[in-house]
Amino acid sequence: MFRSLFSTPKRRLDSLSEQEVLALAISSEEDDARIYLAYADRLKAQYPASAKVFEDMAEVEHSHRNMLIDMHKRRFGDRIPLIRREHVKGFMERKPDWLQAQLSVDQVREEAESMERSAYNFYVAAQKQVSDTDTRKLLGDLAMAEQGHEDVAQMLGEKHRPEDVQAHEKETARRQFVLTYVQPGLAGLMDGSVSTLAPIFAAAFATGDTWQTFLVGLSASVGAGISMGFTEASHDDGKISGRGSPIKRGLACGIMTALGGLGHALPYLIPHFWTATITAGVIVFFELWAIAFIQNKYMETPFFRAALQVVVGGALVLAAGILIGNG
Repeated sequence: MFRSLFSTPKRRLDSLSEQEVLALAISSEEDDARIYLAYADRLKAQYPASAKVFEDMAEVEHSHRNMLIDMHKRRFGDRIPLIRREHVKGFMERKPDWLQAQLSVDQVREEAESMERSAYNFYVAAQKQVSDTDTRKLLGDLAMAEQGHEDVAQMLGEKHRPEDVQAHEKETARRQFVLTYVQPGLAGLMDGSVSTLAPIFAAAFATGDTWQTFLVGLSASVGAGISMGFTEASHDDGKISGRGSPIKRGLACGIMTALGGLGHALPYLIPHFWTATITAGVIVFFELWAIAFIQNKYMETPFFRAALQVVVGGALVLAAGILIGNG
């Protein structure tokens, strides 16, 4: 029983024959080509230049695959053993492209570079495991071919991604980040920070009880977060507007709404009323200025105009809460 727990069905690298190493290289080239084509399909709509890079890289992988198959036919015949990277212990792993669907364009490029480096490292390691001259030469040639892929990738990048294209792609990625995360998150932060001011401070001045005020703030913040999150996720699926995943937008909006309210609710865990109230007021000040900063940085709203709008609006809501609480 213990042996079955600790044993592995994978083969050791040093147990592979020359034919099996060659078969493994063939299947790896096939897998990498498919991954590159999947990347190209994903990027084609928003990043056509980068998609072309990955299409050309897939072409390179196909050419090496054909060369490896021809070599196998000359040495071992037409029957190629079925062995893949998941069958070999310590072999470089490739995640299925559907598990990488959320990677940014730069992360996809980094993943491709990692694929080429790991393939090179495998062939270098495999070369050290054999003593046969022909096999060592074969593995060395494969290692050099993989190392050359990095140069090809760089060359293709220069060919299809000049500086103006790279700048355009970065701007596209930034715009998508703003639409998916910043815009709904900012709306949530504004709603949570401003709309909860009145009930929290009204409860504080009406009861003078910090614990009861905290419970009011907690319920208002969590309730507003859930409501805003569901509203954001349900009103736009992102397909036409291009604003991205509704789940991501809903989470960003809901979480930031709850945090906006909790920021000035948590100080009422302090038992002393005025200490808690002054602390909450200071936090409100920083919350409102943070909103103005985000509007200026990501929404390109002039800072002083954003600050004036947020501070005046927040002050009016705060005043309303205090007046109601003292009424």
